[in-house]
Amino acid sequence: MTLTLPASPSFRLDGRRALVTGASSGIGLACATALARAGAAVTLVARRDGPLEEARAALAAEGAQVTARARDITDLDATAALVADEGPFDVLVNAAGLARHSPALDTQTGDYDAVFDVNVRAAYFLTRSVAQGLVAAGKPGSLINVSSQMGVVGGIDRAVYAATKHALEGMTKSMAIEWGPHGIRVNTLCPTFIRTPLTEATFANPDRRAWIESKIKLGRVGTLEDIMGPCLFLATDASALVTGTALLVDGGWTAD
Repeated sequence: MTLTLPASPSFRLDGRRALVTGASSGIGLACATALARAGAAVTLVARRDGPLEEARAALAAEGAQVTARARDITDLDATAALVADEGPFDVLVNAAGLARHSPALDTQTGDYDAVFDVNVRAAYFLTRSVAQGLVAAGKPGSLINVSSQMGVVGGIDRAVYAATKHALEGMTKSMAIEWGPHGIRVNTLCPTFIRTPLTEATFANPDRRAWIESKIKLGRVGTLEDIMGPCLFLATDASALVTGTALLVDGGWTAD
């Protein structure tokens, strides 16, 4: 009798459509690049036209199927209209985010509201809009919220940021429970400190960088390339039985 080996899962996204926010730079652009190279038709969303068009052009030059839509995701009506007009989207990556760090004793209400508006409110309702489109179309999907290791632990000067990421974790788990019967998976991707243009100021401080590297068990900070494989895993059928969970890409920071 011949042994039948299991089929390898696919890491391809041919024929699927993806929506990525915060897609003009950093983690969002890295995720969009990974999805596009795997065959997805990707819609890039970010606020600024110039960087967004630059990202679109770079991906198109590789032969990617890519479009760009300048939107402020805190405008819930505008993002809902985008999803209604151009969806349904098989994959969502909520990568847009905002951080305003300060000691908890010094937190300003304006900073609190701004960070929650982007990291929780906008992410919540965009995820809902994409899920509504999938349910209406009778399609499964993979919805990915870019959280943080700070969605699992706390950090000095990060009470507001960590609060938003903990909220994102709870939202993701609850949505995964509700939408599982529709074949819609919802997960978070939780990076450690990643080198991007926005984090260069942090890494420019030698003491701060040394502290960060001491917390990361692999001894180095993250790169954008470190995010791409995990994002692709969550987006594809390779993670077909993964939902309601957090994929930590933290080099072991939270292992303690």
